[in-house]
Amino acid sequence: MANAYTEASIKTLSPLEHIRLRPGMYIGRLGNGTHPEDGIYVLLKETIDNCIDEFTMGFGKKIEVELTDRSLRVRDYGRGIPLGKLVDCVSIINTGAKYDSETFQKSVGLNGVGQKAVNALSSSYRAQAIRDGQTKTAEFAGGKLVKESKIIATLGSEKNGTLVEFTPDVALFGEDFRFRTEFIEEMLWNYAYLNRGLTLVFNGKAYKSEFGLRDLLTKKLTGEPLYPLVHIEGEDIEVALTHAGHYGEEYYSFVNGQHTTMGGTHLAAFRDALVQTLRGFFKKDYDAADIRQSIVAAVSIRVQEPVFESQTKTKLGSADVGPGGPSVRNFVANFLGKQLDNHLHRNPEIANELKRKIEESERERKELAGIRNLARERAKKASLHNKKLRDCRAHLGTKDKRAEDSSLFIVEGDSAAGSLTACRDVHTQAVFSLKGKPLNTYGLTKKVIYENEEFHLLQSALNIEEGMDGLRYNKVIIATDADVDGMHIRLLLISFFLQFFPELITQGHLFVLETPLFRVRNKKETRYCYSEAEKQAALHKLGQNAEITRFKGLGEVSPGEFKDFIGENMRAEKVTLEHLHNSADLLEFYMGKNTPKRQEFIIGNLRVEKDLVEA
Repeated sequence: MANAYTEASIKTLSPLEHIRLRPGMYIGRLGNGTHPEDGIYVLLKETIDNCIDEFTMGFGKKIEVELTDRSLRVRDYGRGIPLGKLVDCVSIINTGAKYDSETFQKSVGLNGVGQKAVNALSSSYRAQAIRDGQTKTAEFAGGKLVKESKIIATLGSEKNGTLVEFTPDVALFGEDFRFRTEFIEEMLWNYAYLNRGLTLVFNGKAYKSEFGLRDLLTKKLTGEPLYPLVHIEGEDIEVALTHAGHYGEEYYSFVNGQHTTMGGTHLAAFRDALVQTLRGFFKKDYDAADIRQSIVAAVSIRVQEPVFESQTKTKLGSADVGPGGPSVRNFVANFLGKQLDNHLHRNPEIANELKRKIEESERERKELAGIRNLARERAKKASLHNKKLRDCRAHLGTKDKRAEDSSLFIVEGDSAAGSLTACRDVHTQAVFSLKGKPLNTYGLTKKVIYENEEFHLLQSALNIEEGMDGLRYNKVIIATDADVDGMHIRLLLISFFLQFFPELITQGHLFVLETPLFRVRNKKETRYCYSEAEKQAALHKLGQNAEITRFKGLGEVSPGEFKDFIGENMRAEKVTLEHLHNSADLLEFYMGKNTPKRQEFIIGNLRVEKDLVEA
């Protein structure tokens, strides 16, 4: 039987085989380097984390990173891996010194996995340790040891430390992967902000911070904050915050020097503690949303034996700051309750500006409340239900095992919606259909959401009226045609979310579905191609006489074909935004009135069809 389940079906993999077969468990996504969360950057981060742990323990004030083509070299000046254990530490899983809380306190690396994953997922890997005038090297290919040197004396006065060189494996990351220096630079800046006194050098350029998180927010803010940055510090905690002029909340959170992009218990504690502290300071029960509206903040804490929710350490799960210590919630609340309160008493001008901002947000919310009630009454009278939504069963925030897989596809028109609905996974994939081009919301206030039926229904489908905590889908996927009108609809939707629900983007929930431009097939095989280059490659494989179909719109794609595009092989590009503060300028330039400056930009970047074919 094809589906026979017998003893022969049970397999045991070695740790090396498991890492290479299931790399997502260790580094998240693979990717080709076009996104900062792609696996090749996790490999670099895992390597640098070990260097940071040495610095935290007081050893080595410089880390050197060199990128050559697709190979990285990382050198620290810490204690160096004990020479006799060099091979074990970089190749045998669950081996390391991070289990000894005396040797490494409040470290990032905990599980003895990180550097082994780097080794296993690299086509070539070399580690060298230098300790007290002696050195040893070990070389690997695909995680397998190919050469191990004896312990020998160093030449000259080479300083203690560890050197790691690796090249990610093209068999896993693809022939086209490459490192983007801007992502590496951003990573190194974060390390610098969180480790004052440390110098990181990347291809000869130094990264160093004097004022920590204050420097981080100063760099991120492109416009003037509403009041001077608040920067407060305590033992194992540092906070910087201000308010700006955008919608939404923007946070940069860190644990033990690790950028926790998905937040966690420390960020939740900070958000709650901020509300309680300001209510107490102003002696008024302000709404939490009014206090946090437009905030920009960075928070960093150090805890013993942190529990992260994945190997990539993007979300903290720890409830306590350490064995026998206070809860994370109480630790953060006590710090803010004292230090932020003191700062506002010492700086009444900041307190007054903060109060003005909170009350401005309160006025806007109350104005919207009236409009919201009218919209709800109108919907009730018309017996209006969300007729645009074909919902799924699993939703984010529920106990459903597949809640994290929940997705909402936003499509243009009933034709595309029909094809997608017919082949979707009804458990995890919902469909919302637009009736045409949505309204350009640039320059409009939030009341447009309640005055425009389509936006009102979309907001209701997502359940984000009261904030992102109610979001029903982990992925919101814009699926429009691969033509000019489809691109315009895509931009209108992104503009809407960017203006009114920016956290949908900054928290990594918004995606754009890539759909194929061509279908190339002969009698034996069918290939779907997303670019001219892929089409030519398919013709080379299937023969120049193969049939070519050009897809103009999603409505032309049959349900059987659509299933291939939204399943395991789905290509969906995450919409990213470095920070919110320049979003107003971005929207004004692209979605505002057609100014001479924008006309010049369009003319200067215009490419005619002939140019595109030649490219």
